[in-house]
Amino acid sequence: MKAALIVNPSAGSGRARRALPAVCSALDRHGIDHHVEPTRSLEHARRLAQTAAAAGEHAIAFGGDGLVGAVAGALQGTDGVLGVLPGGRGNDFARVLGIPLEPVPACEVLASGVIRPIDLGSVGDRTFIGIASCGFDSEANRVANSAKLVRGNLVYAYGALRALLDWQPASFEVTLDGGEPRRFTGYTVAAANSGAYGGGMLLAPDADLEDGELDVVLVEHVPKLRFLRLLPTVFKGEHVKQRSVVLLRAREVQIAADRPFTMYADGDPIAELPATVRAVPRAVRVTVPAGRG
Repeated sequence: MKAALIVNPSAGSGRARRALPAVCSALDRHGIDHHVEPTRSLEHARRLAQTAAAAGEHAIAFGGDGLVGAVAGALQGTDGVLGVLPGGRGNDFARVLGIPLEPVPACEVLASGVIRPIDLGSVGDRTFIGIASCGFDSEANRVANSAKLVRGNLVYAYGALRALLDWQPASFEVTLDGGEPRRFTGYTVAAANSGAYGGGMLLAPDADLEDGELDVVLVEHVPKLRFLRLLPTVFKGEHVKQRSVVLLRAREVQIAADRPFTMYADGDPIAELPATVRAVPRAVRVTVPAGRG
C-alpha cells in the first residue's frame, strides 16, 4: 500500500505533531509506504487528498474530525480510500468506527482493515462525516473553538456549560423530505450522519453510516437546570429516553430559526441558517476494522 499521510500539526494542541515520529515508525513496521504531507488549511488538505487519489495512494487523515471530514469530502465520488488516524480533541469518527483512539495502535487498522463505502452528509457544496447541528450547539461550538486554557475533549463540556449561562430558547422550523414543516421551541436541531460528537457524546446513538439517511435530533425546551442534568446522559445515549428529545429520520432536512445561527459540523462552521442538510449515500471508501459490521 502507498499512502499520503495528511497531518494537521496543530490538531489537538499539537498532539499529532508530537506523535508523528512514532506513527511513521508504526506505518513502516506495517509495510505501508508513505510520505508526510503537513496541511496549512482544510482547503489545502482537500487538495492533498485529491492528489493522493489521482496517484492511486490512500489518503490518511491524521488529525481531528475536521481534517477527516475535509479529506473524506475531497475523496467523494473517486476511487480514493480514506484512512483515519485520531490526532484531534474529539476523534468521534474514529470512536464510531471502532478505530483505537491512540494513533500508533490505530495504524494496525490501516494495515489489516477492510475497505467499505460509507455515507457523508452535505450542506450546499460542503460535506461532513459526523453531525451537523445548530442552536445551542452553535454557541457551545463557538465557545469551545475559542477556548485557550481548556485542553482535550473536556473543551466541549466547557463550551456547553459556558453557552448555557446566556442561552435563551429559540424557535425552529424543520422540514423532513419536503413534508409539512415541524415547529418547536427549544435548544438544538442536529442532522447526524454518524452517532457521536463533542468528544464522545452519543447524540444519535442509532445513526448508521451506511443507511443513506440522517438521524435528526430535536431537543425541545426544558428549564436550564433540567437541561444541565440531561447533558451527562448524552455520553451514554440515554438522553433519548427523555420526552424533550425527539428522534426522526430523513434523507433531507431543511432547518430555519427565528434568529441567526451558524451550523457546525465536525467541529467547524459549515453554513448559516436557513440551511438544507442532505445524506450522500456510499460517498467515500474508508478503511475500517476488519470485524466492523
